[in-house]
Amino acid sequence: MSDYILEMIDVMKGFPGVKALNGVTLKVKPGTVHALMGENGAGKSTLMKCLIGMYEMNSGKILISGEEVHIKDTISALSQGISMIHQELNVVTERTVAENVWLGREPMKNRIMVDHKRMVKDTVELLKKLEMEINPNELMRNLTVAKTQMVEIAKAVSFNADIVIMDEPTSALTTSEAEQLFKIIKSLKEKGVTIIYISHKMDEIFRICDEITVLRDGQFVMTDDASNLDINKLISLMVGRELKEMFPKIECEISEPILKVENLSSGKDFRDVSFDLHRGEILGFAGLVGAGRTEIVECLFGIRPKTEGKVWVKGEEVDIKEPYNALEKGIALLTEDRKKTGIIPVLSVKDNIILSNLGRYTKGIKLNHKKINSDAEEYIKKLNVKTADHDTMIQNLSGGNQQKVLVARALLTEPDILIVDEPTRGIDVGAKAEIHTLITKLAAQGKGVIMISSEMPEVLGMSDRILTMHEGRMTGIIGRKDATQEVIMKYITGSVENMEVSYE
Repeated sequence: MSDYILEMIDVMKGFPGVKALNGVTLKVKPGTVHALMGENGAGKSTLMKCLIGMYEMNSGKILISGEEVHIKDTISALSQGISMIHQELNVVTERTVAENVWLGREPMKNRIMVDHKRMVKDTVELLKKLEMEINPNELMRNLTVAKTQMVEIAKAVSFNADIVIMDEPTSALTTSEAEQLFKIIKSLKEKGVTIIYISHKMDEIFRICDEITVLRDGQFVMTDDASNLDINKLISLMVGRELKEMFPKIECEISEPILKVENLSSGKDFRDVSFDLHRGEILGFAGLVGAGRTEIVECLFGIRPKTEGKVWVKGEEVDIKEPYNALEKGIALLTEDRKKTGIIPVLSVKDNIILSNLGRYTKGIKLNHKKINSDAEEYIKKLNVKTADHDTMIQNLSGGNQQKVLVARALLTEPDILIVDEPTRGIDVGAKAEIHTLITKLAAQGKGVIMISSEMPEVLGMSDRILTMHEGRMTGIIGRKDATQEVIMKYITGSVENMEVSYE
């Protein structure tokens, strides 16, 4: 009998121009939580997709409880007791929660008709067991990113698998929702279920994981007990170097206001929000999921209608009704959900970079391909995007490198105001530090930056001031020197209201 429930031995996997996995070995003990760590592009998700049959290995073998198995697709993976929660959410948006949970294995009556009543009943029981408050009859398109993530977790658990792979499961969850996931993991572990856990949140890894395997550049680095490592050592193993400055904040000259917002409202989403943004400033937005942070910036960018209020850009009152108007006024937005509202997966890296700026490459009815290629190469190099070349399909890049392409798209519009919504969600520590450095350099160039983040250390580490939201209302603006985690929590939970502290 093997000591391991899972062994992946000497796995090789390549894509055109890229060797994603080069002789990787992973050994996982039964009934443990095993972390799979590495920077974006290290090969973590690729290795797991080989395990569940989404990718075919070029070479290598897989053993389950000591016996070699051949997993050719996701159905055969499920038959071997393996299920996966993917980093990029894959749901059928026009179907209900219940229909998504039981997709492809719906309960039938009379062998020809779907038993909808039983499907809803089974979903209610599953969600109740997992303590998730979600309506099984709600259409998926109406759910928040966080609720969608919870449905995906419920679906993975519903297979009663022996091995559950969780790829960035808390990336869109609030603190309380993440706590609920940890309870679920503990319960599964007590039942003998093995969890393979991928996350870039170090505190989670050391809190819930028993062992850690590190990959770097598609190669195996090490496996060790979590108790033998600490955050600094783990980061060093992941990136091959020390990261001394996670939040490389430059003290910038904060000058005149570049954006002024007065009594802005958008229906029931948020109301009566007022603030200004200065050149050289990073203004953080903090709040719990559903507080209205994303809705505010969507309104400023013309995605969501304004029902009340006024907006000034560089001293001129503006009426932004479409994203095109925002781009014209020098506003760029990096959206919260890179898959749903960011990348165009069937287009190349190059095409995704230039998408918001096609006008600059148009000559009559022709495109200036030489300029397009030159600009794409410049930003790939500037942002250190790991890709074979600019013609690579963006869907073949890791999540972190896709995010860098979206940042490149925003910067190519040469904005005066850059809005970044969860800019480092699902990104490894190395890429986080690179994006943080880029954001602070942009502020140093005199741009105004609005940054939304659900990660408290990021908001505290990067912001000059922090605007706090609670249930659609602005509760305060807190200066950097006065901001602590405890103070921010009071504001975003509605315990304190309407006290502004200047950064000056």
